[in-house]
Amino acid sequence: MRAMILAAGLGTRLRPLTDHRPKALLMAGPYTLLQFAILKLKSAGFDQIIINVHHHAPMIVSYLEENRNFGCEIAISDESDELLDTGGGMKKASWFFSDGRPFLVYNADIVGNLDLKALYDYHLRHGGIATLVVRNRKTSRYLLFDEKMQLCGWENIKTGELRLPANRNNKFTRLAFSGIHIINPGLFRLTTQEGKFSIIDTYLSLAGSERIKGFYDESTLWADAGKPESLEEAGKIAELISFK
Repeated sequence: MRAMILAAGLGTRLRPLTDHRPKALLMAGPYTLLQFAILKLKSAGFDQIIINVHHHAPMIVSYLEENRNFGCEIAISDESDELLDTGGGMKKASWFFSDGRPFLVYNADIVGNLDLKALYDYHLRHGGIATLVVRNRKTSRYLLFDEKMQLCGWENIKTGELRLPANRNNKFTRLAFSGIHIINPGLFRLTTQEGKFSIIDTYLSLAGSERIKGFYDESTLWADAGKPESLEEAGKIAELISFK
């Protein structure tokens, strides 16, 4: 099965740790964040992986070569010239998903024990253009879902900004996106944006016409290693997780 790891971010919240090193190569317990992501994907059967790179890209390429791609088939989507954000990065890498099967996108920040195979099976059962992993946790920006876990909007509770498709009512549940999703390659045919753009903007533009489901993640271990304090937490979690 195929997957994409998002590893191109600048890691600004982790400076100075990321001044001379890409965020994906920071240590979380016994693993680099990138190693954890690759091994987690591989253990769930995702052994064909494309990784986007930008910040200190040659370091990531060398790291993968030194570790023989951790036994996976790995391609690189090079964004050295321009950081394309999540949507633009996926669209540039879309050639990798030419088999037409759903693929998994995994943010290299995330460390946890979510069952990725169960997530993939859920998507196959429910269909639709995408399935987004969400958790009940505190954040400033939420995705909004109706009673059937269909995406119906987005809200920033700090600024009060609310985005709802015209055909949606105001009955929804706020849940935080976890940076993991399953996507049908058909999404790329529906994506009109070019260059740099957020995949969340794409999802919101399609939420009124396409099935975009939420997958409620109740796994016991989870951390977003995007800040120094959460990187430390991710390291403690990674210590508890082993791979076959």
